[in-house]
Amino acid sequence: MRTATTIEASGGQHWSEQADFVVEAEKLGLDVCWVAEAWGSDAPSALGYYAALTDRMLLGSGVLQLGTRTPVAVAQIAITLANLSGGRFLLGLGASGPQVIEGLHGVPFARPLARMRETVEIVRRVFDGGRLSYQGSQFSIPLPGGDAVPMRLSTRPEHPVPVHLAALSPAMLRLTGEVADGWLGTSFVPEGAAGAYFAHLDEGLARAGRNRADLDVCQGAEVAFAPDEAALGALTARRKKELAFSLGGMGSASTNFYNAAYSRQGWAEVAAEVRERWQAGDRDGAAGLVTDEMVLATTLIGTEPMVRRRLRVWRDAGVTTVRLYPAGTTLHERLATLGRAIELVREVDGAS
Repeated sequence: MRTATTIEASGGQHWSEQADFVVEAEKLGLDVCWVAEAWGSDAPSALGYYAALTDRMLLGSGVLQLGTRTPVAVAQIAITLANLSGGRFLLGLGASGPQVIEGLHGVPFARPLARMRETVEIVRRVFDGGRLSYQGSQFSIPLPGGDAVPMRLSTRPEHPVPVHLAALSPAMLRLTGEVADGWLGTSFVPEGAAGAYFAHLDEGLARAGRNRADLDVCQGAEVAFAPDEAALGALTARRKKELAFSLGGMGSASTNFYNAAYSRQGWAEVAAEVRERWQAGDRDGAAGLVTDEMVLATTLIGTEPMVRRRLRVWRDAGVTTVRLYPAGTTLHERLATLGRAIELVREVDGAS
């Protein structure tokens, strides 16, 4: 398995500290650093900066959100970052949700599946370098009814640009299998992944005449090491509050893809109750409903032997890139956790 992490450009840390984290992570042997933007710092600016600070590590947008940029603007970003990094850029795209897309950016969230398909098609046509003429259900380039004629960019990618899609819903998973080079997933329970995720990915892969070997399965989770059972209990309790936010506070009143993903993996009743409590303002009550099993099944939290065992399960389930979110309150602690996790991934791969 490759090793990766995801950060926000600032991520609550001082900018210089986050840059130090990226540089030191490369020295530890990390393979990929994904940079998120969510509703915070933009990813492309930071990726250009981190490209100048690193030499080997792959850098990815994790993710650029549909609706915040035109498909051609996405292609321009990808070409620029791929060329200036010497071919180390991975393009990660995601639909986000109605709260961010409509509530923050003020653009419609409607028909994300069609917009994702057409965005990927347009981006790849731009990569090919010809004059762009595209007529779809969501995008028309050039815009009809005027005097504009098809154009091409004055630049082309000097290196391949793999496209990864962030997907949780069955329909978006099928599209990922059909058109993407990789899947950026979360809320992953390897024991339930066959039905919740891989069945849909495989259906999309089959449509395109491909198989699982053609898709990078990139899954992420918090990693934290507990020296004993008492410390493990404290780590688990803290994570319950964060998981309650994902289940109850992410998305809009009608759409929460994280809640739906946990529901498909056996926790429908608990997920619904957590969301109800959270939306009623009872944040502590919502966190109290999250079980230890939910935390440990979807993270890499535990004693070192526990984390090693879970990594084997993730590998055997089909994960090819493990995205590590290292716990720690200081830069030193985060890097120490990340370094040990990278070592464990290598041990697990070496023992296969």
